[in-house]
This record gives sequence, C-alpha cells and structure tokens, in this order.
Amino acid sequence: MLQHILVRRSAPILAGFMLLAAGVAHAADIRVVSSGGFAQAYKNLAPTYERASGNHLLSEWGPSMGTTKNAITARLARGEPIDVVIMVGDALDKLMQEGRLVPGSKVVLANSPIACAVRRGAAKPDISTTEGLRSAFLHANKVAYSDSASGEYIEKQLMKKLHISEQMQGKAAKIPATPVGEIIAHGEADFGCQQRSELLPVEGIDIVGLLPPEVQLMTQFSAALVPGGKEPEAGRALLRFLAAPANAGAIEATGLEPASAPMPITH
Repeated sequence: MLQHILVRRSAPILAGFMLLAAGVAHAADIRVVSSGGFAQAYKNLAPTYERASGNHLLSEWGPSMGTTKNAITARLARGEPIDVVIMVGDALDKLMQEGRLVPGSKVVLANSPIACAVRRGAAKPDISTTEGLRSAFLHANKVAYSDSASGEYIEKQLMKKLHISEQMQGKAAKIPATPVGEIIAHGEADFGCQQRSELLPVEGIDIVGLLPPEVQLMTQFSAALVPGGKEPEAGRALLRFLAAPANAGAIEATGLEPASAPMPITH
C-alpha cells in the first residue's frame, strides 16, 4: 500500500519530468531485463512510467551473475534483444569494462542490504549480533542462499567471518534461479538469507532482520543501456525516470536504500 501511495503522489511530477526528458516522438517498446533485487521497485514504478511516456515496457527477469539460462550475462552472450539491464553494480561494471554495455550509460539506482528469514510462524532467532547470526546458521537444519551477489558473499566471505564454513557443509545450499524466500516458504529450508528487497514480496515467510552491521554487505543496483538496442533514446528516458529523486520513496518502500546521488546519463 505504501509504495502505491508514493507512486500515485509523485505521478504529476513524474509525468512532467517524462515529457521534458523523453524526447521520444513515437511509442516505443523497451526491452528490459532486471535482476531480482530491484525487481519489485521496477514493477511498482513501471505503470507510472508507461502512463507518463506512452512507451511500453517488455520486462523479463534474471540474476546478475551465475550460469542459469536467464542470467543477464547469459542473455547478453546469446545476443537477446535487450535495451536496458538492471543488475548488481559490480557485475554491471564488469560488463561495461568488457564493452558489452554502452559506455557512460550507467545510473546508480539503489543499495540493498542482506536480510534473513524463516518460515512464517517459526521461532525467530536473534541475529542482531554476529554470535546470534552464527548460532542461527548452526542450529538450522537447512540453510538457503542465492546464486547471485548475496549468496556469493555468504558462501565465500560471511561463513569464513563466522568461522562456520566446515560446519555448514552439507546443510547450506546455493539456490539457482529461485528466490530464497520461496524455498523457505515451501519448507525446503528453515533459514535463509538474501537481499531484503527480494525477501519482502514473498508470502509465507517472516523476515528475522538484517545481517549485523559488522558483517553486512550493501549491494549496489545499477542500470545501463545495451549496445545495439532498438530504442536507445527511450531507454535513456527510462533510466532518467528510475533515477529521479521523486521515485526515491517508492524504491525505499521495497526494502532498498535509494541512491542519494545517481550518476548522470551521458550521451
């Protein structure tokens, strides 16, 4: 409800913004692929963008990294027709360096903290301290984490910081292509961690809290244009819209922290 109110209140401002910024003489079909961390914010903002611009968003979803067929890197490698990608900033920067995204088109949209969850109604462990988090991992029967940025951090760094790498072997699993919250809701794991923005929309779970500050990882989500996209100008207008300060409240309502100073789009 909160995000709907925020989007509705900002619509007049955004409509004017789009008329000034878009500069698109015809209705465009913009092909967008977003990773899960920014997906809910994007879904909430998309109708406002379409009404204000007259353009149509053709949206698909995939992780920022990994080897699944829907991963953004795999889609680009196959040459799928894509105008805009929204993904983890580090992965986006790598693609930019490789020449697979339009130079200078990056905009920073938001930062995302990692949270943990249990099945709805289950006892909630206290993870406000590193010792409490360590205990929650060790006492869980099955732990789930993603195959994208948060999961890479949990597997390769967090467990080492908590000194539980050996103890978690065999009961901690990386989940490809499926939100961690859904695995927990279906009873396939009793504890799991992922970007808070990816856990919030999932029914059947309770979010326990964020990782303690001393072991938290803030993940940047950014967007950029894809070379050869059919609608480059409409794509630029979409990036301006997503990064507009008027949309910060709607982004924050999905569990993200809006970027305080989005990078400008250069031509």
